Amino acid sequence: MKNRRGSQHSLPTTQRLTIIAQDPSVRLNGRILTTEIEIPAEEILAGPCGYRVHVVDYDSTSNVLYQPASYQLLDSGSYKDPFKRSRPAKTAAQHNDALVGDPRFHSQNAYAIAMRILARFEFALGRRTPWGSQGHQLYVAPHAFADANAFYSKQDRGLFFGYFAGDNGKPVYACLSHDVVAHETTHALLDGLRGRFMEPSSPDQAAFHEGFADVVALLSVFSLKDLVEKLIDGSTGAARLIDQKFLEPEALKESVLFGLADQMGAELSNIRGKALRRSVELAPGRNYAAMPEFQEPHRRGELLVAAIMNAFLTIWLKRLDRVGFIEARKRDRSLVIDEGAAVAEHLLTMTIRALDYCPPTDLAFSDYLSALLTIDREVVPDDSRFNYREVLVKSFGAYGIVPDKDADKDGTWRRCDLDLVYSRTHFDSMLRDKEEVFRFLWENRKELDIVREGYVEVENVRPSFRVGPDGFILRETVAEYVQIMTLQVGELKEALDIDPPKDMPHWRRVQIFGGGALIFNEYGQLKYQIRNRIEDAKGQSARLKYLWESGYFDRDPDSRSHFAALHLARAMD
Repeated sequence: MKNRRGSQHSLPTTQRLTIIAQDPSVRLNGRILTTEIEIPAEEILAGPCGYRVHVVDYDSTSNVLYQPASYQLLDSGSYKDPFKRSRPAKTAAQHNDALVGDPRFHSQNAYAIAMRILARFEFALGRRTPWGSQGHQLYVAPHAFADANAFYSKQDRGLFFGYFAGDNGKPVYACLSHDVVAHETTHALLDGLRGRFMEPSSPDQAAFHEGFADVVALLSVFSLKDLVEKLIDGSTGAARLIDQKFLEPEALKESVLFGLADQMGAELSNIRGKALRRSVELAPGRNYAAMPEFQEPHRRGELLVAAIMNAFLTIWLKRLDRVGFIEARKRDRSLVIDEGAAVAEHLLTMTIRALDYCPPTDLAFSDYLSALLTIDREVVPDDSRFNYREVLVKSFGAYGIVPDKDADKDGTWRRCDLDLVYSRTHFDSMLRDKEEVFRFLWENRKELDIVREGYVEVENVRPSFRVGPDGFILRETVAEYVQIMTLQVGELKEALDIDPPKDMPHWRRVQIFGGGALIFNEYGQLKYQIRNRIEDAKGQSARLKYLWESGYFDRDPDSRSHFAALHLARAMD
């Protein structure tokens, strides 16, 4: 292995780069707030271009290819951050212009945030995480077009960020918003982990991509401790104590940390819409899921955000109550920040890990809640100290989301206790080989209740190493299989007892999906089979009804503009 120059030490594993902490409109003393973040160390070519993220700064509207950012390799093995100042700029205007006015910084900002989110996924899952698009590298275009939009495109293998004129006539760049870049990066990663979640199936699955991406963007902000320290009460963070009035749930919901400050929303509302403000302001205790307006994907996703972010606030404040006040109604600032970061980190890890415990098709919010509870129980069996799982069940329930009907009484998935055949498969191969997992399915199809009808394919086999809070490692292998049947509408009733919409042409060909996630322990024994049955007549009938009424069968099958259209609808709402 190559060592650091002039020493016996290995190369550094992380690299620090400067980004805009939240958004150019979030400032202290007139200066845009910046921070340094740690990302995986790698060889960085001009762009920046690394092994997973490749910035190509081409503006299709003006037909301009901007000069790429370049990086100097230091003797330490790290790259020099060209935007880290040894001395602060003399004036706020100089400081701000050096960031907003330099396209090379825009490229670095987008690259660094995308790499940070990627690293966060890989830490949570305990393995390398693929993009949803083909290839190993994801292209990022910081100034892709002149429009108030930003989106991930699977076909074009990239993230595309727009720019537009703000209210004061100055340009506003989507690539300079932490939330926007984190949101789009999450779409690309979620698509790589669960590719069929982009396919319409139900209001919940249509909404999950947007809601989940918002959750990742919001929770990842709270691990930037220097940002939270400065913005939690609107001060510079210099005071050692913080007044309790800034730590009330409603005060926190209105803070810049949730991306809800008026100064921020004014310019980026064209991209972000009002979804974040609405989600944290949704009052609990109402059956939102049954309301007509919450059948739209960009509205329904707000329920997921509301449930998780309100759970975050509840646990954070509960942890603070355990340590009390330093003096009258004032708490230690550093302790407040540390506790918030700890809760955000744990919840973010849970939300990402839960993806492995979701069925690969036809996702419902109830499935995701059971997945959240189960993976946390696997890694943290004793939750009595902070009661994350209890709070999550209550918070989700307040928005009409309950664990799956097939879950155990505590909301977690039931463990597999079937008498299965392992002697005809090879332990080592089954932890990484799709063919070996298919052999396992074939030998156990009766016990696993996998019907012969339809095409069965093992799509992924992924070993995972998850580290718990106490340092122990949970080794698992996650495999996903799908079942697919293609039938004419007129055949559905006889074949699977499915009731198609009455006005659906009998000659139309439709695909019916089923499938499951198989969770194997470190010894190759099946722990969980988390699935949706292809022969579930009620569920399949509801799916076809949703697809027919939403006009799915009349759409262009090319989903290149799927997220662009969804984000446009979100912004206009």
